[in-house]
Amino acid sequence: MSAPTPRRTWEYATVPLISHVTKQILDTWGEGGWELVSVIPGPNPEQLVAYLKRERV
Repeated sequence: MSAPTPRRTWEYATVPLISHVTKQILDTWGEGGWELVSVIPGPNPEQLVAYLKRERV
């Protein structure tokens, strides 16, 4: 009988995105191991909010 697979756990972050530097913001977080989950409208029409996750170690 094999040992049970350890349960994966996640940590999450919400990040405001600025339209003219969105790629740089996401690239920076991606280099830190964060994966983009979703982007939703922010508190004003010019702003978006990114939801990111990465595996907790």
